[in-house]
Amino acid sequence: MNLNNAIAVLVIEDNPAIQANIADYFTMQGAITDFALRGRQGAALALQNYYDVVILDLTLPQLDGLDVCTLLRQKANRHIPVLMLTARDSLQNKLAGFSAGADDYLVKPFDLAELWARVQVLAGRRLQQPYQLALGNIRLNKQLHQVVCNAEVMQLKPITFLLLSILLEAYPRPVTRSELSSKIWHDEPTESDALRSHLYQLRKTLQKHGASVTIETLHGVGFMLKAEPTG
Repeated sequence: MNLNNAIAVLVIEDNPAIQANIADYFTMQGAITDFALRGRQGAALALQNYYDVVILDLTLPQLDGLDVCTLLRQKANRHIPVLMLTARDSLQNKLAGFSAGADDYLVKPFDLAELWARVQVLAGRRLQQPYQLALGNIRLNKQLHQVVCNAEVMQLKPITFLLLSILLEAYPRPVTRSELSSKIWHDEPTESDALRSHLYQLRKTLQKHGASVTIETLHGVGFMLKAEPTG
């Protein structure tokens, strides 16, 4: 399976048996799954790394699920889809979950196939990105693995191409350093200055071809594309 299309899921759940069941099933579906046993630990992972979906139990040590969800909505620099997974099945509990910012709510006991289906729906926005991306005088085709600027094909290495496509898909929002690293290298170790090097090469190539698109560094936030008027 292409790792670039794998769904990255964080499961914040303190029941080891439920964790194991989700891990086994999601692995069979080709997902990349991380786990946290405590609320504070889960919130930290969600804010530091890129996940397509967070599955969140309500009853957790340290911080409960409502507090974790509220924290993510306050601190995250993007909308992280959250699916609450809990034995609390009253309407009042569900409304409290949605009020805290949950996108979906599934009551225990649950069917793993249904959980996976709901995760796919929540993650679907990224996975259904169009093959053609455009900004300013840049045109990127993911199927052809080709970038055209001013009717000229830009020569980009695979990682630099992926970096540009991630920034184009995110535009106009900024992308954090951790999100870029997670989407490009996943869990594979890489040199600390590797991202900086690829950003430098991409900036040089864009400038060389007269692109009306530049990469801005937002200190303490991340990176984003800026499109200049093409006249």
